[in-house]
Amino acid sequence: MNEKKIIINIFKKKIVELKKHNDNYFNQDNPIISDANYDELKKNIFALETKYSFLKELNLTNNLVGAKITNKFKKIKHLSPMLSLSNAFNIEDMKDFSKKINNFLSFKNKDIELFCEPKIDGISASLIYQKGILVKGLSRGDGKIGEDILSNLKTISLIPKIIKGDKIPDILEIRCEIYIGKKDFLTLKDKFANPRNAAGGSLRQKNSKDTAKIPLKYFAYGFGTVNPMIFKTQSEFLKKISQWDFCTNPLSKIIKNLDEVEIEHKKIDLKRSSLNYDIDGLVIKVNDISLQKRLGNTSNSPRWAVAYKFSAEKAVTKVKDIIIQVGRTGAITPVAKVEPVTVGGVVVSNATLHNEDEIERKDIRIGDTINIQRAGDVIPQVVSVDKSKRDKKSKKFIFPKRCLCGAETKKEFSKNTNKEDAVRRCLKGYECRFTAKEKLKHLVSKEALNIDGLGKKVIEQFWDLNLIKEPSNIFDLDYEKIKELEGWGELSINNLKKAIKKSQTIPLDKFIYSIGIRHIGQENAKILASFFSSIEEFSKLFDLKKRKKILINLFDLDGIGETQTQSIENFFLNHTNVRIIKDLINKLNIRSYAVQSSGGKFSNKKLMFTGGFKNMSRSEAKEITENNGGKVMGSISKNLDYLVVGDSKPTKSKIEQAKKLNIKIILEKDWNKILNS
Repeated sequence: MNEKKIIINIFKKKIVELKKHNDNYFNQDNPIISDANYDELKKNIFALETKYSFLKELNLTNNLVGAKITNKFKKIKHLSPMLSLSNAFNIEDMKDFSKKINNFLSFKNKDIELFCEPKIDGISASLIYQKGILVKGLSRGDGKIGEDILSNLKTISLIPKIIKGDKIPDILEIRCEIYIGKKDFLTLKDKFANPRNAAGGSLRQKNSKDTAKIPLKYFAYGFGTVNPMIFKTQSEFLKKISQWDFCTNPLSKIIKNLDEVEIEHKKIDLKRSSLNYDIDGLVIKVNDISLQKRLGNTSNSPRWAVAYKFSAEKAVTKVKDIIIQVGRTGAITPVAKVEPVTVGGVVVSNATLHNEDEIERKDIRIGDTINIQRAGDVIPQVVSVDKSKRDKKSKKFIFPKRCLCGAETKKEFSKNTNKEDAVRRCLKGYECRFTAKEKLKHLVSKEALNIDGLGKKVIEQFWDLNLIKEPSNIFDLDYEKIKELEGWGELSINNLKKAIKKSQTIPLDKFIYSIGIRHIGQENAKILASFFSSIEEFSKLFDLKKRKKILINLFDLDGIGETQTQSIENFFLNHTNVRIIKDLINKLNIRSYAVQSSGGKFSNKKLMFTGGFKNMSRSEAKEITENNGGKVMGSISKNLDYLVVGDSKPTKSKIEQAKKLNIKIILEKDWNKILNS
């Protein structure tokens, strides 16, 4: 299995594990792991997503902010979603955060004023005020819908029930973190596992009189919906609500640049043991709220904020074996089987070796004593080898040049870096049984066909029994044979049948994502679905002549570059891949892709951009278009409504082509007028 697949598989496995613990914690009030282990698990998931950009495309962390809502409390929709934060673990991650902000805003290495706050390790809640009166109090829930815990929140005496002061917005949604002080927890430690679980369990008491017995505290840290918006900066917001008697953290402060961020990070890290509340890092935000608005959010986190976590956990262990794994994209990944060791409260027995070059560079051998660390990675990485403890008879690990299926592997050449990829791959696609099995696991995952009851272990079992070898086999299962298997009764089989039938109707973007083309994540799949619109148009990729013309247009599609188009071409050049996907299409009802219109300035309009803008990046212009009901295209056609021409190096051929087709051309100055109108 390849490195990327290992990471994706473990990433998904840990997300399933976290959701199980979320349910135990949030819904059952009965955590089965320690707070340290829970926080480590969650930290690793988000850090892994930060480190590996391809995981962001999976969009799996959007619903990790709580648990599926139960019927214990009334369900209420948040006025604004409570998103999770992306993570940073070192100054390089922070530089990357800063670079992305500058690129999005089209700033040139500008030091943007930031705001720094301790990241309280508590339970998030939302307080909603109408004309200064507290009318709703919600748990985070799943981020979109929370639970009505107003009566419990009202037991916290320091939370204002009525805001007294001037210029109070008609609608004010205050985000806060509920916690129990370390000293107060000493009197409760026999009843709860740790302070965080004590706070969560207390807020979920059905009887608020029971909650009132718990010494809960809080810090207000942010806002959701504010109408009218009267704040210009995060620092101004906190200063104002502090005047309204909300509790704000005294360690919060304005930061001018990344150097100051690093100083503050080290300072608070040293101080955290002396604080009366648990923190696990700093939250760094863009201070200017107008820039926050411009930056907006990805599908799962704000672009303008990041959680800068504290130090990594390290341990020493020994390499028992080095094995090779094959992933759904054919990547060949080495994994070190190590003697079990506890790292940050979690027992680990595997460590990623990343790729062939990494093994060679660090000279990692079977039997070596190694230092490993979990800097947020779900699977630890090898930091170094203690060669002083190496057996003199040890031999260098020779990386296999063939896949487990026997096919030769290859390091592909990347045109982006002008170098060979570090990862060696099997290029057989579905023809490789190891790759094919991993592709099946991807196909049935929640983000793809989402077939409940057909998880990874079941795929492994059905594969070994020859019940499923190709995607279309899922819809022709031999249920009589399955009945004979241990653990499969009439109820579980009926549930599987229903789940499979339900999965047969799927939107085009999910179908494109599900077939497992390398470099095509969920966001790329949406862009492609928007381009093709229907499965009939997408199926033209099966034809070589039609595919060449399509790929030329795809290359120019905003968000789809040379890497993605080359990957699509390689996928459909494989005749087995084409046959298998055709067979799958025949089993599915694939809905055409419908772009949701917001009824904005570009409602139901198709736009294309050429040239750079002075005051915004292409990414921001695209987001503005889509937020205003428009659709960004990648090629000139008679269906295009507007060609938006930036002042910096526009493509002349596109302008000429637009003129011939009588497409309206909008210059940058006109674009700015439309946005300001």
